[in-house]
Amino acid sequence: MPSQGAYRSGMTREVWADGQAYETYVGRWSRLVAEDFVRWLGVPPGRRWLDVGCGTGALTSTVLAVADPEQIAGVDASHGFVAAARERVGDPRAAFQVGDARALPLPDRSVDVVVSGLAVNFVPEPARAAAEFARVVRPGGTVAAYVWDYAEGMAMMRHFWDAAVELDPFASELDEALRFPVCSPDGLGTLWTDAGLRAVTVRPVEVPTDFAGFDDYWAPFLGGQGAAPAYLMALPEPHRAALRDLLAARIPAGPDGSIRLTARAWAVRGTAAD
Repeated sequence: MPSQGAYRSGMTREVWADGQAYETYVGRWSRLVAEDFVRWLGVPPGRRWLDVGCGTGALTSTVLAVADPEQIAGVDASHGFVAAARERVGDPRAAFQVGDARALPLPDRSVDVVVSGLAVNFVPEPARAAAEFARVVRPGGTVAAYVWDYAEGMAMMRHFWDAAVELDPFASELDEALRFPVCSPDGLGTLWTDAGLRAVTVRPVEVPTDFAGFDDYWAPFLGGQGAAPAYLMALPEPHRAALRDLLAARIPAGPDGSIRLTARAWAVRGTAAD
């Protein structure tokens, strides 16, 4: 397969607009991580929460179901995702708005808990976002987030990028494992500590990502939402087919054709200074 130099990162950007396509691709797996994450935080009921990078509402829904908050605000830069979250989450305690993680539309010390799921690494300046999290949380409040372990633990994406780079070395420029050093225990811990948060803890969260067969695995990449799907859909059809064939030949499947993978996220939490 010839190199796709024209489809390198300079011309291919991840898209975050279609809530349903995102849900099919990765949102559903985020929901599994979210429950473990929220229970780990152990926040008492009746608190005010903020979900930054709320996406289609996966983490917000889990907070509502598990933590019994007084209210929760969701903020996301994508108009499409905010619209999807409003449609999916009908609980009156939740409200969603478009906003920038680097300049949150909230006053200082206005919430008890700030959380973020699978979003910190996509903020152009994650240190500014972490500083904003610390700004809006009350003294003694909790600031926490989780991100995929793209380098080793997010198997569905790791298989994709390993195959893509074998066929097209330029694809490495879009591989999240190389682009996001913050998606590691050291990266997250440093980000939180530098924001002035205390008692910082990082832990892994691993969930199953099971697919009925190869088509079930492959179809979410055709939705165009995220780095891998955006890269795939920018390829000419012959190159896309070559990548599909390589993945189909090497991805591990059971006797019945099912594909059972795992996804690991790194979760971090810290406490705001008094």
